[in-house]
Amino acid sequence: MKKSLMSLALILIGVIGCSYQATPAVEVAQAVELFNKTMVKPDQAVFEQLTSPILTYGHSNGLIEDQKTCIASMVTGKFKFLSIDLSEQRILIEGNTAIVRHVFFAHTHDAGKEPGTVKLKVLQVWQKTGGTWRLLARQAVKSDD
Repeated sequence: MKKSLMSLALILIGVIGCSYQATPAVEVAQAVELFNKTMVKPDQAVFEQLTSPILTYGHSNGLIEDQKTCIASMVTGKFKFLSIDLSEQRILIEGNTAIVRHVFFAHTHDAGKEPGTVKLKVLQVWQKTGGTWRLLARQAVKSDD
């Protein structure tokens, strides 16, 4: 049921995108939002649709994961997000590439750890391939604020 709802959401986004000519920045913002919602309610199929096969996903602790490892970490609860709030988001588009920066605040409960919070500054690179924006690279650093 959960996968069906997420699949339906992806289809609706595609249908809406066909009938409503959203700007690339709006499309990227929607992809970022769906990615974050999927981090809170992990769904492997949605993650696979939203990420590039050559994804490089950098965590604030220096860990770097590829697409397969990143998705597994989210789906298994190694990295578990209870809620995510973004602020100060900026999106720059150049051709089929988007650069996204934002401040990421989340309540977490990673496997084997106590619940906590994290505040990060995040850089994402998205690429539009086959009509779909996919996360190509992400790097986070701890925020001093």
